[in-house]
Amino acid sequence: MLIPKKYQTISIASILIVASLIILSVSFHRPGETGFFKKLVLEAASPPIRAINAAIDTVRNVWKHYIFLVGLEQENRMLKARVSQLTNELNEYRERHLEGLRIRELFALKETLPGTAIAARVIDRENAYVFKTILVDKGTSDGLRVGLPVVSAEGVVGRIVDSSWNVSRVLLLTDYNSNISALVQGSRVQGILQGGGSTGCSLKYVERSEAVKVGETVITSGLGGVFSKDLILGTVSRVDRRGSGLFLNIDVSPSVHFSRLEEVLTVIPDKEQKP
Repeated sequence: MLIPKKYQTISIASILIVASLIILSVSFHRPGETGFFKKLVLEAASPPIRAINAAIDTVRNVWKHYIFLVGLEQENRMLKARVSQLTNELNEYRERHLEGLRIRELFALKETLPGTAIAARVIDRENAYVFKTILVDKGTSDGLRVGLPVVSAEGVVGRIVDSSWNVSRVLLLTDYNSNISALVQGSRVQGILQGGGSTGCSLKYVERSEAVKVGETVITSGLGGVFSKDLILGTVSRVDRRGSGLFLNIDVSPSVHFSRLEEVLTVIPDKEQKP
């Protein structure tokens, strides 16, 4: 039976290897001087044996490398999971730290306010074109009611306009329906701070003869019975003396960054505290 051409080389190498092994086995039993034929067989068998050994070494090294890579990939996945866990923990610690700083500022403000201050967390925002309000997680069961002032460490936030048992809606300083009796701290000029929506606020009813300057702080005057005196409202950002009207056009930038507001205080006068 003829051997296919593509298998002839392999077959011949196999025959030589087998013959070499037989002769070498016999030579172990018949020690003596190596003959010419034995030398020839050894020389012929040496390249295939080296090739086989090299192939075995290659397979062994590839297998070891594969096992190493599998272990390395598993270790890499474990390290990535650990890094993700530590990152989440670090972010949580950072949030708790920042929250602690904000609460500390609120408690410092609480000591300066008349009456009882109830801390609440902002749970929703309503930034419609007309109405500017937020929802907080405290209500009538905590002593809150409609009309109470709401402040933060930065200044006045607004006042409560709706309140249920556990939730209250706060009308922001910038709402068009917001009107607060105000005082320019430097010049002691009084007026009404009115909300202007996304543009901020306007200080109304200040006579043209008054010397109001850009950069002056605007505070509550204490009139009206809602906000106590000297709470920060904002800063004068523009004074327009043009026109022939009786009053100045004064723009005020609120001191509170409403988009970043997270915690607030609602002030309950002492006479309204629960027994």
